[in-house]
Amino acid sequence: MIDNSVKDGQTEGRISFPCPGAMSEAQQAVYDQIVSGPRGIIVGPLRAALHNPVLADRWQELGKVLRFETSFPTRLNEVAILVTARRWNSVLEWAIHAGDAARAGLDMDIIDAIRVGQPPEFSDDTEAEGIYEFARQLVQTGDVGTATYQAIVDRWGEVGAVELTAVIGYYSMVAMTLNVHRIPLPKGTEATLAGPMDALSTIPASTNSKD
Repeated sequence: MIDNSVKDGQTEGRISFPCPGAMSEAQQAVYDQIVSGPRGIIVGPLRAALHNPVLADRWQELGKVLRFETSFPTRLNEVAILVTARRWNSVLEWAIHAGDAARAGLDMDIIDAIRVGQPPEFSDDTEAEGIYEFARQLVQTGDVGTATYQAIVDRWGEVGAVELTAVIGYYSMVAMTLNVHRIPLPKGTEATLAGPMDALSTIPASTNSKD
């Protein structure tokens, strides 16, 4: 994989973005709904999805639930998203959510360790470690071990296991969309994802992994 913001000299991405004022009525309605919601702007995969306004509408509704309305505090939700972004080497997904994670109170040492592919030091943050391990196993193998799954159910209930799996699956779709269409970084946003980008990243197991 490559830097999402530049491919073969392109800095504007592979796909056009329907401009406000030149959109179809259906596109404009979805665009207005998105920018008036908690996102405020369109900077990610919805730039591509807006070509199909029905898809964009369903996409943004699902994304709103999984980003803002799960059982997990934002700090923990962002752990799962960062692991997913790192696995798929999604430069834009990482850039947006590393900032969100830091603002939500996730330790910068944890963010940096995930960024460079090193085992994070969770110290006493067992909740974040549980989310990390669940996400790591799922993006790495397509499944999670029994102990890891049960730890999420014990803490967050079955709804938590459902939501967490959905968050990881959704942000995998987001990462693929950003990568394929080379959706560019917003102006003023720095690409900080480190390491080789020509293969899927290996996510190291956490220190206390039980599986």
